[in-house]
Amino acid sequence: MKVKISPICPESSLNLGGVILIRGEDFKEVPDIPEVRNAVDKGYLEVLKEEKKKTKSVKKEGSEVLVFAEQRNNKIARVVFELLGKARELADKLNVKLATILLTEKDNGLSNQLIQYGADRVYLAENSLLKNYQTELYTKVIVEHIKKTKPQIVIYGATNIGRDLAPRIAQRITTGLTADCTGLDITEEGLLLQTRPAFGGNIMAQIVCPKHRPQMATIRPGVMKAKEKDKKRNGETIRVEVKISEKDKKTEIIKIIRETKKKVNLEEAKIIVSGGRGLGKKENFKLIEELASLLNAEVGASRAAVDAGWISKEHQVGQTGKTVRPKLYLAIGISGSIQHKAGMQNSDLIIAINKDPEAPIFQIADYGIVDDLFKIVPEMIKQLKQ
Repeated sequence: MKVKISPICPESSLNLGGVILIRGEDFKEVPDIPEVRNAVDKGYLEVLKEEKKKTKSVKKEGSEVLVFAEQRNNKIARVVFELLGKARELADKLNVKLATILLTEKDNGLSNQLIQYGADRVYLAENSLLKNYQTELYTKVIVEHIKKTKPQIVIYGATNIGRDLAPRIAQRITTGLTADCTGLDITEEGLLLQTRPAFGGNIMAQIVCPKHRPQMATIRPGVMKAKEKDKKRNGETIRVEVKISEKDKKTEIIKIIRETKKKVNLEEAKIIVSGGRGLGKKENFKLIEELASLLNAEVGASRAAVDAGWISKEHQVGQTGKTVRPKLYLAIGISGSIQHKAGMQNSDLIIAINKDPEAPIFQIADYGIVDDLFKIVPEMIKQLKQ
């Protein structure tokens, strides 16, 4: 035991089994002998009461990591396959099953597709009212499912649908939600570690949710990497009882009108040609657009180019824009800020063109051309036309 001389002890020092105690000193370890016990009984010694270390209690529920399998026109969104790749890692670390919940009018092989990309279970909710996304109906079905199965983690793609659906579900089941995550991991305590940009992308915040379940997050498309499709994988499809009717609808879909303008789809692009501050002015973005057209690529941009009004925000690549993973990324006149690099550094091949040899973009580029873009890009266009 550990003791020290108390104020009522008549002696200023004590020798207890070879251990010298002096008034005013801190607690010392002494042998458990009769002299010590006698001094304690008389109040001459104070005994240190050692508190047991409190271990953090982590609330655990269920035995699954659940992914919302977003579908449109009976086609699984690409972000779902990306989420399954990361969710597979999380489930393996937690030693639990990886499940998805699919809401659709008819399965038509979608559940098997989800299994091939890593799911152990597919919860299938089939109903004609679920053909097209409607907030109220989707929320009701998923909330009822979560309450029944109690998954540890639920993740959604940060798409237009995911950003609308996830907060509604979080409110209904009284849990937290971290939006637009760029990283997920499991802590030593078994919590979901959620990483997302904060303060305009200037810092990366790490968030945990120890007190409420399930832990929920939306993930940016293009951030995670989908695993290879395995046609030999086995899993189970479990039908979900759908308790919805026309009276649950608060809106009516009269007509779905496809966008007539060209949609910018950076997340799924195989080639992206991006322009930055080095272009100098809005008119020079025509070089980027022409090169992209010849390469059958999407047009991207740095935040500086977007802020300058040279191109719309839907083209922005970076922490505060889109996170992309194309096979080829051409960075033209882009210096390569931390925020921009975070949005495109996982591209398979990066080619940078910048007249500044010290530009940070060259640190991650596979190939770098240190020269005037107004000399290099027109020559590239000329060669491609030939």
